[in-house]
Amino acid sequence: MSISTEAELAGMQKVSEAVAFALHEMRKYAAPGMTTKELDEYGAKILAGFGAKSAPYLTYGFPGYTCISVDNEFCHGIPSEKRVLKEGDLINIDVSAELNGFWADNGGSFVIGNDINQHQKLVDASKEILRKAIYTIKGGVKIADIGDLIETEAKKRGYKVIKNLGGHGIGRSLHEQPDELLNYKNRFDQRRFKKNSVVAIETFISTTSTFTKELNDGWTLVGNKGGYMAQHEHTLVVTDGEPLILTASNGIFD
Repeated sequence: MSISTEAELAGMQKVSEAVAFALHEMRKYAAPGMTTKELDEYGAKILAGFGAKSAPYLTYGFPGYTCISVDNEFCHGIPSEKRVLKEGDLINIDVSAELNGFWADNGGSFVIGNDINQHQKLVDASKEILRKAIYTIKGGVKIADIGDLIETEAKKRGYKVIKNLGGHGIGRSLHEQPDELLNYKNRFDQRRFKKNSVVAIETFISTTSTFTKELNDGWTLVGNKGGYMAQHEHTLVVTDGEPLILTASNGIFD
């Protein structure tokens, strides 16, 4: 969507506060010995406290309120009472919701407890690259140039990007134009970011794979060549200068 009134901005700020707070609190709450189902239900209560509704559940009938992916699961992981978090697990939580007709999306990867499996370097790379990408975005910047920046920064650090996932426009629904805000340079993409538009920008930084494939559960995505992936995501409003990060309070850059 494009923000054209104060009421629209206020609506986006409110739903963004809900998803950001849910992600922030879920990251604090997650601990070894907890099931991903418990973690999901905790997040669901937070969203409900704001009057917000789970976006993946509303839009796709996803079997959970948030997407929780662990270790070799790249994204869209289904919360389960059988999946118990362990010390050193790489976990990704993606929280998106609807509130009063407005939609927002954010996510972040982190390590549970101590980094015994050496995942923190990947997590840090994803965060640093997202920060760099976000602060390069303004009205008139080519969308493909941000993809190029993300892939170049990933390669510098010895990582790859996932090529069949990307950020997207958001606001009045979960996925809007501009879609396919990719993590690499599509030289045929001549689109530019527009001032006042709302977008969800996300990184998909991988150790080994460059594409994802779906598991038999119909939801969970893993790497085509295995390995691990870290994702971080903010919803923001494009301006003439620094973007307005609506989900800044989720603390993923801390």
